Amino acid sequence: MNTPLIPMRIPRAFDPDRGAEARALVPDVTAEQAELIAGTAACSPYLAGLIEKEAPWIAQALQAPDAALTDTLAFVAALEQAGLMSGLRQAKRRVALLTGLADLGGVWPLEQVTGALTALADAACDTALRAGIATQIKRGKLPGMGSDDIADAGGMVVLAMGKMGAGELNYSSDIDLICLFDESRFDPPDYHEARAAFVRATRAMSAALNDITGEGYVFRTDLRLRPDPAVTPVCMSMEAAERYYESLGRTWERAAYIKARPAAGDLAAGDKFLATLRPFVWRRHLDFAAIQDAHDMRLAIRQHKGLGGPITLPDHNMKLGRGGIREIEFFTQTRQLIAGGRDADLRVRGTIDGLAVLSQKGWIPVEVAARLTDHYRAHRTVEHRLQMVRDAQTHRLPATDKGFARLAAMMDMDVDALTSDLRKRLAAVHEDTEGFFAPSAPTETETEVPDIDLSITNRWPTYPALRSARGAAVFERIRPVFLEKLSRAARPDEALRALDGFLAGLPAGVQLFSLFEANPQLVDLLIDIVGTSPALARHLSQNAGVFDAVIGGAFFDDWPELDVWQADLESALHDEPDYESRLDIVRRWAKEWHFRIGVHLLRGVIDPGDAAAHYSELARICVRALWPVVVDEFARRFGPPPGRGAAVVGMGSLGAGTLSPTSDLDMIVIYDPLDADASDGPKSLATRPYYARLTQALITAITTSTAQGKLYEVDMRLRPSGNQGPVATSWPSFQDYQRAEAWTWEHLALTRATVIAGPPDLVIDIEQYRQGLVTQTRDRDQTLGDVAEMRARIAAAKQPAGPWDTKLGRGRMQDIELIAQMGGLLAGQLARSVPSGIAGGVDCGLWDQAAADTLLDAYALCFDMQIAARLLTQAPLDTDALGQGGVAFLLRITGQPDLETLRETLSRTTDAAADVIDAVLPQQKEPG
Repeated sequence: MNTPLIPMRIPRAFDPDRGAEARALVPDVTAEQAELIAGTAACSPYLAGLIEKEAPWIAQALQAPDAALTDTLAFVAALEQAGLMSGLRQAKRRVALLTGLADLGGVWPLEQVTGALTALADAACDTALRAGIATQIKRGKLPGMGSDDIADAGGMVVLAMGKMGAGELNYSSDIDLICLFDESRFDPPDYHEARAAFVRATRAMSAALNDITGEGYVFRTDLRLRPDPAVTPVCMSMEAAERYYESLGRTWERAAYIKARPAAGDLAAGDKFLATLRPFVWRRHLDFAAIQDAHDMRLAIRQHKGLGGPITLPDHNMKLGRGGIREIEFFTQTRQLIAGGRDADLRVRGTIDGLAVLSQKGWIPVEVAARLTDHYRAHRTVEHRLQMVRDAQTHRLPATDKGFARLAAMMDMDVDALTSDLRKRLAAVHEDTEGFFAPSAPTETETEVPDIDLSITNRWPTYPALRSARGAAVFERIRPVFLEKLSRAARPDEALRALDGFLAGLPAGVQLFSLFEANPQLVDLLIDIVGTSPALARHLSQNAGVFDAVIGGAFFDDWPELDVWQADLESALHDEPDYESRLDIVRRWAKEWHFRIGVHLLRGVIDPGDAAAHYSELARICVRALWPVVVDEFARRFGPPPGRGAAVVGMGSLGAGTLSPTSDLDMIVIYDPLDADASDGPKSLATRPYYARLTQALITAITTSTAQGKLYEVDMRLRPSGNQGPVATSWPSFQDYQRAEAWTWEHLALTRATVIAGPPDLVIDIEQYRQGLVTQTRDRDQTLGDVAEMRARIAAAKQPAGPWDTKLGRGRMQDIELIAQMGGLLAGQLARSVPSGIAGGVDCGLWDQAAADTLLDAYALCFDMQIAARLLTQAPLDTDALGQGGVAFLLRITGQPDLETLRETLSRTTDAAADVIDAVLPQQKEPG
């Protein structure tokens, strides 16, 4: 804190006489400090004037510059109304002088200089605001407010925007402010009176900072970044601002809020307001459309300012000109806007911080971030020198040789070296950023696609995604990319029809087309998907946002560990307090992972067994994460769950871990009321209806269509007594029912059950009870007879949907699963898989190993086909309707050379499996 300022460099004396005069004014400093003062004054008339006014103070400040800054900020915070105008201007002089010397002397790096200037702006705004609010309260103009309310400015906050918000203020910067007040602190009849008082306080604050007196000014204030400044007051309610951004906010305003920061007044209210704007600023999807918006903004600024020409140093604008500071800021902020909705780590305010985190997360190359960071610091340093000369808000390089000589002297550089460095840096920035905003347009290749059906491409402009002018414009730029990819497909005509179906189903196109324009490699993946899997393509057209996941960089990486995967969703839910938004988060998250599983299977990264396991774990993770969210929301109205709470049990394919891409979730809910008769909450419910309604709330949370669609369909028919029983079952009733009333098929179902979510002690109890039921000794003949009867009922109720139906029919999946469950039950097998159940049948003598292998071969083929078929289509498999890509995928999955061989193999292996089952089960009489 008390380390003297020791200069690392000295500006050369551009005006030696002026420098000598300033040096003489400050005798009590070290020789190095005296040289710094002389060189500074010799180059900057503005700083020379400050030295003259603050000579005694600067002599002391140079001996402990950090303490001098701290003391000055404390002085500002303690200013009273009577000394406000003079005190603020004195503080500005001192901080400007101290930072100027520390900057020119190479003692403080750029971030410390801009940080000190920003700290002064914060302190000055806060003190001036409180003075303005105090005046309004004293005059009785703020209804219900007293002197105690001055501390938080009566609910008014000043948001620092732009460079002030980011802590990056220029040496002679304007400060961009948005002034808001919390309207909820006032009764509705008092709203207009309160707003008028806040407007007066805002104007008083602005005058205290902005007005030029005999002692100068503090900061030029700009209040025009507020919503619709031509028609709105200088201070508006937070509710009105939020309503504007939700309905009319534009991309440039989103970019502006990247740097927004509560700087004065009610900081807590400011933080709360910024939290409400988070969905506006940070979109959930990857927002590549922001690139075009930023590019258009750049061009508009260049045209308006006349800065569109080549780089010529005299009078070149270091901020807005080609290769300037704004290029780096736009590059950084646009990248943040693209991905910041998905990755909160990207939501940093500073430009240098933004470049660092973008490179760490793989959004820009490390070397590009390093180059732009270096250029940004160098550009800002030059900008500060330009502004130090006369305290002018300028960003233009000198227009004369004399001006360049002064600038070179301030930087202690040769003029030729300075101009050469400037040219190289400006050109390098332009090269690194221009390609991002304005990539070269692809060449037209439509004529290269052989036998293209123009009747298909001609109808594209009529599709919903292409009806908007902007969507059509973006698509026209990427249309050649699509057609070039189609030309390389094995069957271009088939691929074109598949792409046509995808485009026809898209409800909107700007975001997706912009994503393809920025990442043309994704078109290959799209063509692959639409040409192979109509079902996945249809899902993709309705949920195009899942493509975002591919850009993250880890899309084709190894699958995450289960606890890491679970924590990822739970972390996303933890950051969102709103219940409906949480339901959307789960759906969006699940769709991305569901898409990833499908693409991995399509591309051969995983096999059908892996896919089924991933689909199952995905569903379990979603239910496990949703259950406490549903319970907490329900408890807000009806109190915490009475007793021990409830557990969710996965049944069927969910419990066994064999879900397909389109499976429903079979579940039951078991609760333990202990001795509780009712819940204890704002509205009490008896225990039984409490858990019935809680279960229904879970079903609704999973199945209801929100803005993000449905999560899953749910089937509760495997609960005790099926559809006739209560939707949630008490733990004592469940035990009694399973022990005394359950049919054999219900015990068969428990061989696949898995407890997914619930209180740990109840989860353990249910699993232990399940194991006891599954392993208990039972009558073999009775079990065989019951299974035979059940098999006959299933066959009578559900007919196969053709020769390619791998689920229904003799010797197919459902038939083999039933017999495997029986084998597991009679052998007391705890494992939930079909292979373990079939092995159990060998152990208890139901069949020999050769028969077991027959069953396993048939099941493996049916299972692989079922998983593949559900990825290809949601309808019954019709190989005649599959395109070449779909057929190739099906054959690759099953390891068969052609469809005829596959048909024969399927028929032969399932017939053999049916013979094994027929030999084991007693024959049933034909019905009737």
